This record gives sequence, structure tokens and C-alpha cells, in this order.
Amino acid sequence: MTQGSSGRHDVVVIGAGIVGAACAHELAAQGLNVLVIERAGAGGGVTAAGMGHLVVMDDTPAEFALSAWSLGLWHALAPRLDDRHAFLRCGTLWVAADEEELTLAQTRQQALQRQGVTCSMQDARQLREAEPGLRKGLAGGMIVENDAVVYAPAVAAWLLEQPVRGRMTCRTQTQVARIDRAGVHLADGEVVGADAVLIANGLQALDLLPRLPLQAKKGHLLITDRYPGTIRHQILELGYIKSAHNASGTSVAFNVQPRPTGQLLIGSSRQFDSTDPAVEPAMLARMLHRATEYLPQLPALNAIRAWTGFRPASSDGMPLIGPAASFADEGSHPSTWLATGHEGLGVTTALGTAKLIAAQMLGRDADIDATPYLPARFADHGAVHA
Repeated sequence: MTQGSSGRHDVVVIGAGIVGAACAHELAAQGLNVLVIERAGAGGGVTAAGMGHLVVMDDTPAEFALSAWSLGLWHALAPRLDDRHAFLRCGTLWVAADEEELTLAQTRQQALQRQGVTCSMQDARQLREAEPGLRKGLAGGMIVENDAVVYAPAVAAWLLEQPVRGRMTCRTQTQVARIDRAGVHLADGEVVGADAVLIANGLQALDLLPRLPLQAKKGHLLITDRYPGTIRHQILELGYIKSAHNASGTSVAFNVQPRPTGQLLIGSSRQFDSTDPAVEPAMLARMLHRATEYLPQLPALNAIRAWTGFRPASSDGMPLIGPAASFADEGSHPSTWLATGHEGLGVTTALGTAKLIAAQMLGRDADIDATPYLPARFADHGAVHA
């Protein structure tokens, strides 16, 4: 990764998490001269705090279009990744606790199959065979076979190091103070010239465009010592979808991931009423109690670390991918763009987001319609900080 920059840039990308890194790589691959500015290190922030679950989600047609397309891009990229990136095609097992949830799973499985997603139903016996550690009495579930996991911080750093048609440089440990017509103003007084500016730094986008309809969803995660073979799939309860799309309040849902190291990564929680990064013992206990209801052996495992992160959530649940004119003030840079607000799907949708941004900037068509993700959708009913 090259430090420093000189001259004017076609695009300055602010943020070197997985979304910013993917966008920078795609733009440079299209021949543009790209500078990435990151306040800490590549792959930090919410990227470092997350699970790295690559998952097809279908709560809305737009969510499905972006997540399914992006998952395909991840599978195309996977042969170029190595052990550092911990890519594992483990599939997602959605668990139904009772017959009502099993009926909902079947409805969802049929909808996914109609759209070409490989998935299958599991009765109670098949569920136990797939994951013997799950408690007895569960009704069954659904397996989505091509879902995967990845260590996103390492991929973000790797993307910024790859050879490209254009030129890509990266300045880490560099704070942006503001953006205006002159360019990107750094905290040390330097002004970086740019034909376009892409803001892809998660919740920190609010520091530059305060009227963005973003809010923080705090989440806790915990990782165990190495217990190879304990689980084989990413396992979630079907109630996770409802929890993920809550617009207020506090919730927990069972979500556990097998790491290639043999460790278990355990989630998940969502809070709107806290901006404190500290681990909250009561919330962590609530989350682990929920997980133990599905995996009874968890209390016997050794936990080695817990942490929190803040998901950047938009007020309508869809990311903001496109021109930022709806939120820019007079005097702002005339070509300011957004790639933020992905909430818990930033890793999954990073590669698709990059394709959408590049297509819009270069005036080309993308494989999916960008309309549902355009920031301008908020213009009709006012853009306010949620």
C-alpha cells in the first residue's frame, strides 16, 4: 500500500473499510486515479467489528438484488484469496424453533428457489444431523448453501494493494476535516484536489454531511477459544430477520459463526439507545442466554474476547449509494458521492456497491437497477438525521 499523494485525483475515497476499499479498487480498475484517505488503518472501524457473514437477504426486492449479486461477486473473487482472508463457504442454516417458524421458512425457501438461490428445507431429524450441537425439540430449518464467511479487514487491505489499470494510493492515519469546492481539507491544513469525492466511512459520514439519515445500531460480539467441529454452518434463528430490521428498541437474536480457526463467533445484539462503545455485561449476558437456548453446550466453552461496533443504519433500511447532492450544502464539492448506510450487510454488499458506484460515476449500466439505493430517494420527504 502506497503512502502519500501528489497532484489532483480523479476520485478521493474517504474510508478504507471493506466498502471504501472495494469502491476504490473498482474505480482504479476502471482506469481512474484514486486516493483513499483513512483516519485509522485499512479495514478498521465497523469492518473490523463485524462478523463477515456473506448472506443473501430478501426482506425486500432491493435487498435481495444487491445481496445476491454481491454474493456472486464474492464467489468470483474467492479463488484469488488466501488463508489470511478466511473465506469459507459454510452455508447459512436458518433454524425454526416451532411449526409456525418452519412454515415461514418454507415460504422463504420457495421464494429464494424461484429466484435461483440454492437452498433446501430440513426437518427436525435432518437439522440434528446437520448440526448435532443444536438442542432437541427444534422443528427444522432451511439451509442456504452458497452463503459464506470472510475476514473482511484482511480483504479490505488486500484490495488496496492489488494492481489496477489506473493509480491507487492510500493515506492512513489521516483525518478529513471538511469537503468543499476546493477539495478535501485535512485536519493538518492540507487541501487535496479531486474531481469527485466518495464518502464511504460509515457513520463518520455524518461528520461531513450532518443531514444524512443515518443512525448507529450498537452490536456486541464474542469469540471463543478453538473448538474445531463444534458447528459447521453459520447458524441463525429465523427471528434474526425481524431483529435486524427493527427501527427502534433493543433486541438480541441467536447468530453463531464457525471460523476457519475452529473458534466460534457469537452474536448478535442491536441497540439504538447507546453510543457508548463499552461492552455492557447485561446486554452480553442477554445475548449469550439467547444463544444458549439453541446451543446448550456454549456455557462450557471458553470465551476469550468480547467487543462492540456501531452499524451505520439508514432510516429506511437501504444503503445510500450514489450522488450526495440531496444532502450537500451550498459550497460543497460539486461531485460528492455516498457509499454508506449498509447496516449489517456492508461486507456482503461491498463488491456490488463498488460496481454500482463505478457505473454511476462513469455513466454506464450496472447489472442491477441503482434506483432503490440512490440517496435522492430521501429528497421528497426531507433528509434528516434519524
